[in-house]
Order: sequence, then C-alpha cells, then structure tokens
Amino acid sequence: MRDQNLAALASAVGGSACPQVDDTRVPAIALGTTRSTTNALSTAHTTAKQTGGFTLAELAVSIGVLTLLVFLATQLFKSAATITMLGHKQMDADSQARQILDRMAVDFAQMVKRSDVDYYVKSSAASPLRNVPQPGNDQIAFYSSVPGYYPTSTYQSPVSLVAYRVNSLSSSSSYDKMERMGKGLLWNAATPTPAPVVYIPIPLASPLPVGDLPSPTPNPLPLPAWPEASSATTNWSDSEVIGPQVFRFEYYYLMKDGSFSDIPWISPHTSVSGMQDVSALVVDIAVIDPKSKVLLGPTADAQLATLAASLVDYNSGGMVAGQLRASWQNTLDTNTTLPRPAISGIRLYERFIYLSSAVQ
Repeated sequence: MRDQNLAALASAVGGSACPQVDDTRVPAIALGTTRSTTNALSTAHTTAKQTGGFTLAELAVSIGVLTLLVFLATQLFKSAATITMLGHKQMDADSQARQILDRMAVDFAQMVKRSDVDYYVKSSAASPLRNVPQPGNDQIAFYSSVPGYYPTSTYQSPVSLVAYRVNSLSSSSSYDKMERMGKGLLWNAATPTPAPVVYIPIPLASPLPVGDLPSPTPNPLPLPAWPEASSATTNWSDSEVIGPQVFRFEYYYLMKDGSFSDIPWISPHTSVSGMQDVSALVVDIAVIDPKSKVLLGPTADAQLATLAASLVDYNSGGMVAGQLRASWQNTLDTNTTLPRPAISGIRLYERFIYLSSAVQ
C-alpha cells in the first residue's frame, strides 16, 4: 500500500518514487537544458551577424556603384554645358551676321541705280574696261537714298555714299573688322557753309579727302581705283565698325540671265551702267564669336587675317551658289594651324541681296 502511494506521488511531481531513478534523470534534464541554451545563443549570434552590418565585399561593391553613378552624372552635366556653350557661341555669331546682312539689304535695296552715277564694285574685266579684281577681302561703294551723317549737324542728308570693307590696316583700332561708311551728301544747288555742294554724278574715281567732297563732273569717270579703298588713306575715319567679329567679306553677282559672275554686266554691255544687268549681289562673310576669338590670344587679329587670306576668292569659272561657302568650310575643316576650339567658333554665311529695278 505504501509503495503505491509513493508511485502516485512521483507521477504527480514528474519524478520517480525511486531515488535512484531521480538521480539519473536530473543530469539528463540539465544536459538537455544546456544544449537548448547553446543552440539558442548560437541562433541569436547568427541573426545578429546577418542584421548588424555589411561585409567588406558589399561595401566595395556599393562604393564602386556610387562612383560610377557620380562619374556618369558628371559626364552628363559636362556634355550639357558644352552643348549650351556651343549654342550660345552660334547665337552670338548669328546675331552679328544677321545685323550686318540686314543692314546691307537696306542699303542695297535703296541703291541709286542710274547710268549717270558711278560705283566702286569688283570686276575681273580686262583692261581697258573697269578692272578691279579685289583679291582677298572685297570692298564696295555706291550711292544710296538711305539717310546718312553729314560733316555738320545743321544739315540732314537723305542721300549717302555707302561703302563696306574689312579694315586691312594693322595699325588701325578697327583692324580686321568690318566697317560701314554712310556719308551724307547734299544733292542740290544750295551752297551751305562750310560744306561744299555736291551734284549728280559724282565719280568715285575722284579724290575724297577728309572733310571734303569731289567737284562735280558731267559724266562718271572710269574707276581703276578708288582712293578710299586704299589702306593707306584716312578717309575711312568717317566709317564705323559694324562687324567687330567679321574677318572675311566676299561678294559676286547674280545676273539677270541666271548666271553667276564677278563682272557686273553682260555682253554686249561694257560698263556697270546703273547695275542694269545685275539681279542680286551674293554676299559671303566669315564670323568668329568673341569667346572663340579669345582663345587665339593677343595676336588674334593677325591670325584671323592670315586665315582670311587662305579663304579663296570667288571664281566665275563655273562656281555656283553655295560653292564658295563650301570651299571656305573645307579650308576651315582642314586647318591645322589654329586650335580646333577656335575654328569651331567660326560661322560662314551666304545671302542673296536683290536689287531694285534700275532707273535709266
């Protein structure tokens, strides 16, 4: 009876009624508890390693990816800045070219086209005809009904002697820059003081000293040379710089028969005679933007003058519209003397400027 009570008590407490049995189970329970605790600690340590930081390999990969992204972003911003800068350079050149060509269009449209007035224009006609080949930068002078300035402020003139050139005088402050002269004239019988009287016609072959104008003559004279076209004269002091970045100026003629020429008349005519055979002047100019010109340093004007000399003149022997400009562009593309960033800032322009009908 007693043994049964002990067995029941042992079952109730999870032990054994036999002391020997209890002594052997206690170490087993303790050992099992220790293993469970060890496994739990190992699992916690592993979890801590996985969630507590990055390995060196992971950090290296992350830094490499970040560096690549920064490099790509830098290149993107650099490309955007380059494109923006080139766009600004082209807009600067376009703005100046448009201003000059628009001014020429106004002057040429109001050109006095009469057979009893004179012109200073290029011509490759053989002597004794008017032969003014003008190698290099061209010059042009004519009378126009655009308003011009007058030697005294008392008189306003509705008629002007208009001229264009690129200054080739190295000692001038406007060296290698395009100039325009719009000298106002009085075409009437009045004799203002101190200004002289000016009649039609006025041959441009006559001397035009500073502060004076040529004497009237009954007919226009042949024009082998015009004193104001010489770089040694100071008569261009009456001019103003209209294109500070224009270093090359060339023009030729679109004739009324559809041909292109560097002679402003068609046979059987033998003289300009009021530009009666010319339909339009085709003007080509080369412009460099200011930022690109700075890259050439203190001798920029001299270097541009040399470059301008390498840009060929118009040749009437088969040259058609656009061919002169293409030849200039090819010269720029193959130039190895000047730095490419400066060459890339040069823009070439060609425009047809049509003339009004002649008055005979």
